[in-house]
Amino acid sequence: MIIGFLTVSCKTTIPPTSTQNVNMVEMVNNPETTLVDVRMQGEFEQKTAKNAVNIPLAEIESNLDFFRKQKQTVLFCNRGFQAQQALDILRKHGIENVYSAKTVENVSAIQNQKE
Repeated sequence: MIIGFLTVSCKTTIPPTSTQNVNMVEMVNNPETTLVDVRMQGEFEQKTAKNAVNIPLAEIESNLDFFRKQKQTVLFCNRGFQAQQALDILRKHGIENVYSAKTVENVSAIQNQKE
């Protein structure tokens, strides 16, 4: 009986936003998705994904209205750290329709897949 109680009482609840199952391929290829490269402008100019806009991580909070107007947004950077930070900032401000594809290579690979 005690083991049963411990098994039930130790389950953790995960907030819904962290368990969203998103098909990133469909998300990236959806014409209603805004792709946002959160790297510095110089990195963006050297290489980015097709149709991406550049909003560096340092400028995320000053562009909250932009993000609120988007149907859905996919964020990316070099290694995923800045994209995750941007995601956290946006979610902190109540913007839930944002997702991280982590890297520019991930987004480019999805865009270049043969159907």
